[in-house]
Amino acid sequence: MHTTSPAPYFFGYGSLVNTATHAYGDPQPARLKGWRRRWIQTGLREAAFLTAIPCPNSEIDGLIAAVPGANWAALDEREWAYDRLPASDAVSHGLAHPADISVYAVPMDRRATGPEKHPILLSYLDVVVQGYLDVFGRTGVEAFFATTDGWDIEVLNDRKAPRYPRAQPLCDALQALTDQHMQSIGVRVVQSETH
Repeated sequence: MHTTSPAPYFFGYGSLVNTATHAYGDPQPARLKGWRRRWIQTGLREAAFLTAIPCPNSEIDGLIAAVPGANWAALDEREWAYDRLPASDAVSHGLAHPADISVYAVPMDRRATGPEKHPILLSYLDVVVQGYLDVFGRTGVEAFFATTDGWDIEVLNDRKAPRYPRAQPLCDALQALTDQHMQSIGVRVVQSETH
């Protein structure tokens, strides 16, 4: 009798927590030990983006979801600037079975060390906050900001003309929640030039 092995899972800690940005099945909360998030800049993109950074004493909440048939092609394309790394031993989850889990992280040699000044897109940050609010509630949003570094990078307010390709419709309350957290940690926000 032929049995198929269970699908592997990814651990998402940024926009992948927002299930409106993907259609992967069996999404559920999980926790990654030994990592933090960081906003980074590279020459690969016009905007800063999130990566996971090894940090022995840190844990971050996120979402796992199944990758049917271990067909990573579409997700690898979405996360093309990242390396896909094994993370099964570092992820705690509520699955009834062991799972092969991977996490995406930008390798050191792709991170900018020069004069690049790419902002965090507010449309991207809003999508992340929306995902954390949906999955973990307000305390999850607070924990996201507390376990993410790199807030010295300025945020570009592009809400009127979102540059992030997976931007989502947002209610005023969610925008206010994002704004409140940015203000509380002293994030510098600049306005986008819209034409």
